[in-house]
Amino acid sequence: MKLILERISKTFDGKPVLREVSYSFEKGKIYGLLGRNGAGKTTLFNSLSRELKTDGGKAYLEEEDGGRRELRETDVGYVYSLPILPEFLTGYEFVKFYLEANPDRRTEGVDIDAWFDRMRFDGQDRHRLIKGYSHGMKNKVQMLLFFIAKPPVILLDEPLTSFDVIVALEMKQMLREMKQDHILIFSTHILQLATDLCDELVVLNQGSLSSVQSELLRSPEFERQVVELLQDGPADE
Repeated sequence: MKLILERISKTFDGKPVLREVSYSFEKGKIYGLLGRNGAGKTTLFNSLSRELKTDGGKAYLEEEDGGRRELRETDVGYVYSLPILPEFLTGYEFVKFYLEANPDRRTEGVDIDAWFDRMRFDGQDRHRLIKGYSHGMKNKVQMLLFFIAKPPVILLDEPLTSFDVIVALEMKQMLREMKQDHILIFSTHILQLATDLCDELVVLNQGSLSSVQSELLRSPEFERQVVELLQDGPADE
């Protein structure tokens, strides 16, 4: 399966942010989207998730048999940098509500506690109010829903940047497990995180996407090439 972007454009107040962006992302890989502040990473994600209407272009899903259809809102799971969850519910109550509202998402033989176990979620924490959860715990709940819903495309906006060491390691492992069944793209400005986790890196600069040669990903030339690709880009939001 592939996510294919064709000539996606977006302009704000006469300023082009995305300039006919075209690229192809494959299932089974983790892609790191690099870009300076204000480069348009969040704009691209919001466009793919249909939270933002583009000025032009399309995004498609291409199946293994070559069939292609336009990307739908339900195809995309979006992990926000600031999780949006109902804080008046416990984690368990929220997942229970989600499954009751989406009975087609249930997996036979897998109960709610089994999902929390898979996310390495403490037995007591799952019954606490989400209001009292740490940032990392809230992100785990977001990720849990995507394990259940299995959207083909998962977008992660600046993940792992505010987690402690243990939670960050757990999240990295979860992403590696998920990539076999999803197209994973996460935005980051941390080069070390990108090189640790990603199979491929894509740079968004001056409204266009450019790939970093895979063979350079862990070589001494990597940082130099990324800096060259980014040095003329915006530095402000």
